[in-house]
Amino acid sequence: MPEAKTDIKNQVGGQAVIEGVMMRSKNFWAIAVRRPDKTISTELFKESSLSSKNKILGFLFIRGAVSIVESLSLGFKALSYSVNESTDPEIKFSKKEMIISVIIAVLFVVGIFFILPTVIGRTFSNFFPSIIVYNLLEGLIRIGFFLIYILAVSQLKDIKRVFEYHGAEHKTIQAYENGEELKPENVIKYSRINVRCGTSFLMIVMIIAIIVFALLGKQPMLWRILSRILLIPVIAGISYEFIKLAGKFSNTKIVKILFYPGLLLQKITTREPDTGQIEVAISSLNSVIEAEKTLKAGQNVSITG
Repeated sequence: MPEAKTDIKNQVGGQAVIEGVMMRSKNFWAIAVRRPDKTISTELFKESSLSSKNKILGFLFIRGAVSIVESLSLGFKALSYSVNESTDPEIKFSKKEMIISVIIAVLFVVGIFFILPTVIGRTFSNFFPSIIVYNLLEGLIRIGFFLIYILAVSQLKDIKRVFEYHGAEHKTIQAYENGEELKPENVIKYSRINVRCGTSFLMIVMIIAIIVFALLGKQPMLWRILSRILLIPVIAGISYEFIKLAGKFSNTKIVKILFYPGLLLQKITTREPDTGQIEVAISSLNSVIEAEKTLKAGQNVSITG
């Protein structure tokens, strides 16, 4: 019987990691990684959402920011696991080393994609007295930096592998949602492009940022920089609600136009996977599917992670 007969097919998401794929359902998340000896390591974890524990965190706009924080936290855990599982047993990274790496990465992202475009935009502000044109210029600089960054890292060998696993993740989820039995020969025929991908979300975030920052008017440089940092959760929350709303009208022309840049960008952030990579994605997805089935049947789920 096709796996999509379960009732969680629209609640599944994923993320590519180092030599592996993380899959997430409503109540669980799993990660599968190809070890150096070519075996697949798969671990299942219990999903714990903050919004389910505190109703306030599930309110409109707040839930978007909370969801982003949870996704980043989960992504960190998945990445840490994949790095240690995919490398030689003698080469292991401590939690402290991983945390330091993440902090450096976050500072880099904030500096390059939020602060630097603001500083450069300010340099040209005298040529553009209109605040709308000024903010549009800043937004275009931000998007330009993002595209340059994606194009640059896509040339790295290890990142190419991650992008291939990204393609495997998309193909596997789409095969599952279309009722296919999860076998490599069934999965590989599906598109590696997915409208719900985080890449599309990032493009929407940058577009929403242009609108939000334009509403602030002219500000002193220091306040302008601080506003770019402090409003990141607000912009993420608005973008989250926009995408949820757009999902209900995904077949309309205007929604397709708005999401088109993100879909084009996925031509870079995803690559065609091989059979082995698809096997890893299937292993991860099957783990959360079986866990949800077991939970629904009222039985205890064996958490391995």
